[in-house]
Amino acid sequence: MLSSRTVVAVASSSSFLPLSHPAAASTSASASAAAASYPFLNRRLAFSKCHTSRDHSIIPKPQRSRVMEGFKTRAAAAAPQLEDADALIDSVETFIFDCDGVIWKGDKLIDGVPETLDMLRSRGKRLVFVTNNSTKSRKQYGKKFETLGLNVNEEEIFASSFAAAAYLKSIDFPKDKKVYVIGEEGILKELDIAGIQYLGGPEDGDKKIELKPGYFLEHDKDVGAVVVGFDRYFNYYKVQYGTLCIRENPGCLFIATNRDAVTHLTDAQEWAGSI
Repeated sequence: MLSSRTVVAVASSSSFLPLSHPAAASTSASASAAAASYPFLNRRLAFSKCHTSRDHSIIPKPQRSRVMEGFKTRAAAAAPQLEDADALIDSVETFIFDCDGVIWKGDKLIDGVPETLDMLRSRGKRLVFVTNNSTKSRKQYGKKFETLGLNVNEEEIFASSFAAAAYLKSIDFPKDKKVYVIGEEGILKELDIAGIQYLGGPEDGDKKIELKPGYFLEHDKDVGAVVVGFDRYFNYYKVQYGTLCIRENPGCLFIATNRDAVTHLTDAQEWAGSI
């Protein structure tokens, strides 16, 4: 288990990555430490005190900007700045990086990333890459890192698709139960690896509901969990099917892989997220 003095979390300022763990909070004093020597880290370091409003995605945009600026101002004023970037790097063992908006935007690598990662590895630091984008499995993210010219092991990647499957496995999800997926391939692949039955996903993207008198949608009574993630094939059929499972199947779980209001699918603009 990591101590509160061994972790720095590096995240996009628009990310909804939960950074409330004490391990991330402990490094808030060093937000501007890397200004001189490591500009990439200086641009990207974001800490839990700037992410404590879990519902900021539903605050009107002008007000949300003021709220987030207030968080950042209070975080900066709460602790003295660290003058020596090397001291920050030497003081921690593990760096946790968000991916979308930090390592890449869409399929474009952000400037300074390869040099920063190489420098940290050369100094014996442990690197962990986390993403709440559930469209890919850990293996698929590994291929994306490789495509971008980055050498990252699958064991260093923690995607929300993997987290959803790992959670179900950790609670001994019944073998005779199934998961209905409102999401994409990443969730399906991780459920496969975990040995959990599922239905739904992209193949339900073309299904439609005819709202005519007497129409009745059947659903699988063996569904024990509905997992929702980012879904480019989202439709009303999926909403109704998932709703029926949650409302009518006793004990059916409702699991969301993430709560992002926006996501970075391309480097040209922000895109609507999972909510």
